[in-house]
Amino acid sequence: MLTKIREKSQGAFAWGILLVICVPFALWGINNYMDNGQEAPIASVGNKDFFQRDVNKAYEQFSQNLKGLGIDEQNLKAQALQKLIKDEVLLQYVHATGLTSTDDDSRQFIKSLEYFQTDGQFDDKKYKSLLTSQRLSSNDFVNRIKNALVMEQFQHSVVDSAIATKYDVESFFKIQNQQRDVDYVSIGLQSLSEQPKEEEILAFYQQHQDLYQYPEQVSIEYVELSLAEIAKKIVVTDDKLKAFYEEQKDQYTTPERRKISHILFAINDKVSESLALEKAKKAKQELVNKDFALLASEISDDKVTAKAGGDLGLFNVGVMEKTFEDAATALKQGEVSNPVKSAFGYHLIKVTELLPSESKSFDSVKNELTKAYQKAQAENTFYESSEKLAELSYQNPDSLQSVTDGLGLTIKKSTLFAKDKGEGIAADDKIRNAAFTEEVLQGNNSTPVELGSELLVVLRLQEHKPAAIQNLDVVRKNIVEALLTDKTKLLTAEKAKQIKERLLAGENIQAVATDNKLDVKSTKALTRRTADLPPQLREAIFKTAKPMGGKPSVFIVSLPSGDQIVANLTNVTEGVMSDADNKQLDLAKKNIANAFGQTEFNAVLSSLEADADISVKATAQKSTE
Repeated sequence: MLTKIREKSQGAFAWGILLVICVPFALWGINNYMDNGQEAPIASVGNKDFFQRDVNKAYEQFSQNLKGLGIDEQNLKAQALQKLIKDEVLLQYVHATGLTSTDDDSRQFIKSLEYFQTDGQFDDKKYKSLLTSQRLSSNDFVNRIKNALVMEQFQHSVVDSAIATKYDVESFFKIQNQQRDVDYVSIGLQSLSEQPKEEEILAFYQQHQDLYQYPEQVSIEYVELSLAEIAKKIVVTDDKLKAFYEEQKDQYTTPERRKISHILFAINDKVSESLALEKAKKAKQELVNKDFALLASEISDDKVTAKAGGDLGLFNVGVMEKTFEDAATALKQGEVSNPVKSAFGYHLIKVTELLPSESKSFDSVKNELTKAYQKAQAENTFYESSEKLAELSYQNPDSLQSVTDGLGLTIKKSTLFAKDKGEGIAADDKIRNAAFTEEVLQGNNSTPVELGSELLVVLRLQEHKPAAIQNLDVVRKNIVEALLTDKTKLLTAEKAKQIKERLLAGENIQAVATDNKLDVKSTKALTRRTADLPPQLREAIFKTAKPMGGKPSVFIVSLPSGDQIVANLTNVTEGVMSDADNKQLDLAKKNIANAFGQTEFNAVLSSLEADADISVKATAQKSTE
């Protein structure tokens, strides 16, 4: 059980948990469509129907969240449909059990999301802009958050109830710290002398035409709503700019800087407050005839700064106690304070250097100020225009002309690009993902695509070129290479099988290696953390059964290159908890308990699915295969 949990907590299991239920999780962009016309649902959970557009939206998000993980499109589409089903099963269950979340909780959660914040504060414009782009009312969005929070509440009720005992932890480390001895030989790809025959090439081409396609391509026309472009049109006058300068003057002002030194007379078990004060007063008198830095080095109880004559460096407000700061701020350069009390004792403070506050002149920052003013003035127009952009493109889905008429934007065009690569605006994966959505491919405008916080793009299809099979003559060389590679891998695998059979028959690995002109490599006390072996080999070593009856366990490992490894597992030493493990005992118990809880939650969710009224149309199943 522990081994399975450890393995599942990496890879597919962890992603499954993340994608199925985690909040906040996957709310953006997934809409419950109310106006589906006569479109037939492709799946249903109870009385809740899902349509192709719901799956398309979920798929869009999956492709964003799992970008770069190497999961193919059809698999993602299948997961997107399963996610919708799992979420709905759980949502219907939590509602049936009476679990709720209040409007206040949901609104507080929304305000806490960084997505809606500017400088750490909730930004109502950002919030409304997202709602507009997703065609949602505030009430709809709050209700979705409420649903998500209730689902998360239920998940935590299951996951957080799991516990791990000391026995569980010790058993885990017994497996985790296990050591294994192995001897192995590596078999490189075998060489071939003969080339593939013409009939082989033709057969391979016909059976693998999906490998030799020109990719599906599209070109788009699009409009851009840019804060920078709006800002350029803002008319600036000196009077407006000077007023803005006064409002923003703090940004162009260097505050006063003070360098200070001190002598500390500490209050502690041996020195009373009155005695410390008396020592400070006496030292103040000595400074009439003695250098401050010299006296600090001799008598200051702050031994660290005493070595530097009491130097505390540049004084920053908010670091020291208020009494200390008030005294340091009131002093002139070269002046020494009277004794100042703090939590540490009494201080004599001296300002050794004073750099007065300095403001940059209006003329010196005019260019920078102009850009800042234009941007600040353009922000309201940008957010208002973004709402209008979303509205116009949605209400007129078959053209961008209404957008250009309403906002004065210019329609631009791209060259052809594929789903995984493009130039110009299509170099951005957000644009490519939007261009290949079902919505756009069917001839509709896209929803506004955010390229950063200051640029919105709405696009539509200009030209669509489906994937096409390349001519045999064009790909002949590639096919020959593929056939040769396949044959060499088969020969290599056959040689590995022959070596394994000899080892299983009891022959010595060194003798077998010598016969095949191979080198034997040995690794002793190998742990799961050992990083100097191919991961495929290390994984296989720890999955192989322990040696029995004094005979090694023999196994073969195939590497991605096609090379083969034949190995003898000769010894297994059970692990024990190390001192380092004992120090992490509480953390280990928490993580193992969480793994137990996640496994239990998955089991609960599977049980709910088994009991739910779920229907998936055959066409939907085929489209995700």
